[in-house]
Amino acid sequence: MSALALITLMMTASTAFAGERTITFAVDNMTCASCPYIVKSSMEGVLGVAKVAVSFRAKTATVTFDDAKTNPATIAAASMNAGYPAHPVQQGS
Repeated sequence: MSALALITLMMTASTAFAGERTITFAVDNMTCASCPYIVKSSMEGVLGVAKVAVSFRAKTATVTFDDAKTNPATIAAASMNAGYPAHPVQQGS
């Protein structure tokens, strides 16, 4: 019985650490009014991305995502594939 409880605990522990995260990316090559729309669309197309807010002025994209379904590298790759390299911005502690 205790082995079954241990297995169940291990299976649910991995999902306990998963959750919603928000990260800000610096986005290169945004030079026109349509660029933020393209960046937003490409990032929103990633499975697990819940919300994207792009600032043309700051040249950033702030993304809220489910870290059980995706990760920052995949989101950045989607932007890169659209022609807009994205790099996570270091967050202060």
